[in-house]
Amino acid sequence: MEDNAELKRFFENMKEQDQQLEIPPYPSYKTRKINFWIPAGIAASLALLGLIMNEPQPIPEAPKEVLIITLQEDENNEQEFIIEETTYLDVWESPTASLLTDF
Repeated sequence: MEDNAELKRFFENMKEQDQQLEIPPYPSYKTRKINFWIPAGIAASLALLGLIMNEPQPIPEAPKEVLIITLQEDENNEQEFIIEETTYLDVWESPTASLLTDF
């Protein structure tokens, strides 16, 4: 109990000393105001420049001829490539379709 009373008196004494301290005034600084129109004009100019420079490019057409390369196994268990050239792709088979049926 004595320690608590001593601590309380110590801190009350410190508070009284702090109340007597003079606090110097905080200096005020002038801030420069940036005109709102300058950054807005720069941003608008960059946006306009981006729109002008970014013209849409024509999309190249796909080739009308298609090469179909298949790997087939004959009766002697030899593999051979078959290359066909057509004007369109009539049948498409997933490259992983054999994984579903072979295993």
